Parts: sequence; C-alpha cells; structure tokens
Amino acid sequence: MILAIDIGNTNITLGGYNDDKILFIARLATDQRRTADQYAVELYDLVRVSGYSVSDAEGCVIASVVPSVGAALKGAVEKLTGITPIVLGPGVKTGVNIKIDNPAQLGADLAAGAAGALGKYPMPCIIIDMGTATTLSVLDKDGNFLGGAIAAGLGLTLNALTQNTALLSAIPIEAPKNAIGRNTVESMQSGLVLGTAAMIDGMVNRIEAELGATCTVVATGGRAGQIIPHCQKQMVLDENLLLDGLIKIYRKNL
Repeated sequence: MILAIDIGNTNITLGGYNDDKILFIARLATDQRRTADQYAVELYDLVRVSGYSVSDAEGCVIASVVPSVGAALKGAVEKLTGITPIVLGPGVKTGVNIKIDNPAQLGADLAAGAAGALGKYPMPCIIIDMGTATTLSVLDKDGNFLGGAIAAGLGLTLNALTQNTALLSAIPIEAPKNAIGRNTVESMQSGLVLGTAAMIDGMVNRIEAELGATCTVVATGGRAGQIIPHCQKQMVLDENLLLDGLIKIYRKNL
C-alpha cells in the first residue's frame, strides 16, 4: 500500500492506494500546533478505522502548502512506518513541464493536480481546485503548465463578509432557488455560490479565448461539488485528482 497525503490550508486528505486502486480516503483538520507525535496518533487511527494497518504501507508521498505541517506529517510517517516519504519540492520529478516565470514557485498542490490530469484527460485542460482558495491551472495542448489564476475560496469570502460588516452573519454555504435573493441570507448565498460559479464560467471563457481552443475543464477540491452544478460550462468532477497525481509522482521517483 502507498500512502498519498495532500496537505491543504484547511484539511489534510489521506489516501491509501494499491497500484491505481484507491483502498480508502480519510480526512483530518490541518493544525499547525500539532506535533509529529500527535499526527502519528491520528494517522495510525485513521488507517486502522479504514480497515488497514500502517504496517501495510510500502511508501508515501506528500504534497503540502503548509510547510510546518508537511514537516510534522513527514516525521509522523517516518515514526510509524520507518519509511522516508517523498515530499513534493525542488528536485522531485513530477512529469509536468512547467512554463511559468519561476517554476520553483509552483505550489505542490497545483503540481499534483496537473500530474493527475496528464494522461487522464484530453488537452488543453483547465483544472479548478476549490478549497481554501479557488485556483485555476492551465495546461496547453501539449500538457505544458502555462500558469493560472488564484481567487479567494467560498469560506474565505464568507469570513470576509461576516467579519468586516456589522449586519451580515454566517450562513450555510448552499445555493438559493433564485439569483435574486429575497432576503439577506438568500442574497448572500446568491453572491457566494452563484457568483463563484459565474466567476468560474467567465474565467474559463477568458482562458479559452487566450488559448484559442476549447478546454477540458476538471474540478476538484472540497467545495467543487457545491459549485459546478451551477456553472454553465461543462465540467468533470474528479474528487481524487490530486491524490491520483501524487501516486503518479511517487512512481516517477522510485
């Protein structure tokens, strides 16, 4: 079994793989205060609850956008299994030809998503990852990573609204029945959910116009399932894209 760990700003996603088959998916909260020992306990329990044992692990690959948590989880895996994980960063082969101004600046999550899309979807491709931030990554017809766009995610936007306005309070993040809200809650939901969907549609249109081609659009991330049903563009929902990409990267570095 190979462990793939994607560390985001809000959540950590753990996947267990046997070849290309996903054995289990588990999630826990990202907490920079936790030590390697604390994460070791959580990983041990999560794997066991999923019906497996950490002793089944033969390898591990980690992508992290939170360096301190990445280091803690690397230590946790080493303590539990004796395995030194592959941690995405400079010197790690991804199989992605990165053509941004400074390839070393590309986030590990974006590299993993691009690796997951290559060979799986027709190019050119736009990958939309909806988590703490909403990111759009662009791969050209040859699979080269050209760049993309970064916007605030739904949670960040809602927090900004509620923390910086006197009369707006926290609401459930779900779509209203109509774009025209009839009350404060519906109006905020319209702006959050339908507004994000409209932003994504608009950005996809702009990117396709710049490329001069129609793209395969793949959506992933914790908020994707809430948003893509309200987009006008046709999109593929791939919840495990980053973990699949991490497994591909792991194999390239054996």
